[in-house]
Amino acid sequence: MSGEHILFETRVGSLARLTLNRPAARNSLSVAMLEQLHDGILRLGETPDVHVIILSGTGPAFCAGHDLRELTAARLQPDKGQSFFQETMSKCSQLMTAIVHCPKPVIAQVHGIATAAGAQLVASCDLAVAERGARFATPGVNIGLFCSTPMVALSRNVSRKAAMELLLTGEMIEADEARRIGLINRIAETGSLEEVTEDLAAQIASKAPATLRIGKEAFYRQIEMPLTEAYSFASQVMTVNMMLPDAEEGISAFLEKREANWQR
Repeated sequence: MSGEHILFETRVGSLARLTLNRPAARNSLSVAMLEQLHDGILRLGETPDVHVIILSGTGPAFCAGHDLRELTAARLQPDKGQSFFQETMSKCSQLMTAIVHCPKPVIAQVHGIATAAGAQLVASCDLAVAERGARFATPGVNIGLFCSTPMVALSRNVSRKAAMELLLTGEMIEADEARRIGLINRIAETGSLEEVTEDLAAQIASKAPATLRIGKEAFYRQIEMPLTEAYSFASQVMTVNMMLPDAEEGISAFLEKREANWQR
């Protein structure tokens, strides 16, 4: 449990869960929330017996984005809030980058709404499971604030036209549409969100931890490279991976038709 109780941490076997706990504020990302999430991701990423991390929220929403009341209050400062706005956006970018760079797979478990920086949080996670009825939007354009930082994660998840439509219209989309455009992976029926998410997490956690770590890092590095460079890089990664004990064990187990005994 976090110090200020705005973020809870729980463990079930090799699965770790970070739960946003500002239900009255729709789990909006205050500076304190950004800091605690960032610290949690970094710490769990280096915790050997944690293999998969799940992000979820309490109350009626997964995450409604930045805390607009906190941002508005900062306008009373002598610089009209500019330094606070810069700090907030910097901390948010650090969090999203930490999720991508985390050596463990991170899964968003989404209910209610995920809007603005909340949608950015979903897009930054490696996988996302949403409850049927969940809705997504980047509605900054409706209040004179283009969702520029959410755009970074969004444009790396969905097609350009789909991203631009969300960013330019600010309209909400339902879970079915979010899945169609690639923002989420699976839809859970009402009442089964946690079960579906944990089943997916457990399936991934059953794989060799070293293989997951190598694969996740390689995925995000190669996706920004030109094709020829990406193949060259991926070939090197495959060679390194083949030299690991888990790869030798996994191939042997497959050929011998037995369960693999991964190093932990």
